[in-house]
Amino acid sequence: MMAWCRIHFNLNLSSPSDSALIPHTCHSHTPSSSSSSSSSLFRTTTRKISLSSVQRRSCVAVSSHMTMEEKPVSDNRMLVYVPPHPLIKHWVSVLRNEQTPCPIFRNAMAELGRLLMYEASRDWLPTVAGEIQSPMGVASVEFIDPREPVAVIPILRAGLALAEHASSILPATKTYHLGISRNEETLQPTIYLNKLPEKFTEGSKAFVVDPMLATGGTIVAALNLLKERGVSNKHIKVISAVAAPPALQKLSEQFPGLHVYTGIIDPTVNEKGFIIPGLGDAGDRSYGT
Repeated sequence: MMAWCRIHFNLNLSSPSDSALIPHTCHSHTPSSSSSSSSSLFRTTTRKISLSSVQRRSCVAVSSHMTMEEKPVSDNRMLVYVPPHPLIKHWVSVLRNEQTPCPIFRNAMAELGRLLMYEASRDWLPTVAGEIQSPMGVASVEFIDPREPVAVIPILRAGLALAEHASSILPATKTYHLGISRNEETLQPTIYLNKLPEKFTEGSKAFVVDPMLATGGTIVAALNLLKERGVSNKHIKVISAVAAPPALQKLSEQFPGLHVYTGIIDPTVNEKGFIIPGLGDAGDRSYGT
């Protein structure tokens, strides 16, 4: 059984949570248990609500109240997941360090992408079951269905680094590139490369890989292209290294049912559209240009 904490709020996220719903309702969950090692303490104040346990901590800036419920999350709400894995925290820390050289930065981005895609594909990939002959006897087995490859869509440039290990973790993939640049003055996106098919087959699943979800313009443009080509929100999972409230707010309003997996949620975006504290320009730091 999952213990669900529903938090109604009007302000933005101030730090990462294990599983959060943006922007009007936040759901955080921990497995219920009688043991002290997995017990949870919910604490409320006038400014924030904290969820803490031995295994994880999460914090959301809020302006109203909390009620405890034991019910599943509605399918029509956007969910944001920050997996509480120490390796994810490690690679995010490597990316944040301004002294990290380009090759190590790119490797850290690739490793972070591998972990996030692993978490995002849990209970999501189509499978086929059967029996095979092992060296010692007949065994019941289950494979990922190769007839339904996952579409991996990195947004150039930095998305290439985050999606580098997609084919090594997913047995069946197809990669489609999207090139989207952002005007430095208006912060508006421009699509300069589109390798998406005219129409995806019904039920197609897609990972959209964009390291930085800052103002939200780029990721919204990419998801609109997918919707035009027949991919539903519930079949899209966004993979990002760092996310910020402005982008998550836009995604929540425009793409109900979407799932976002990110390494961390930072509190603010500056006037130039950069996440603070963030990790700088992910494309420049990945490729040294």
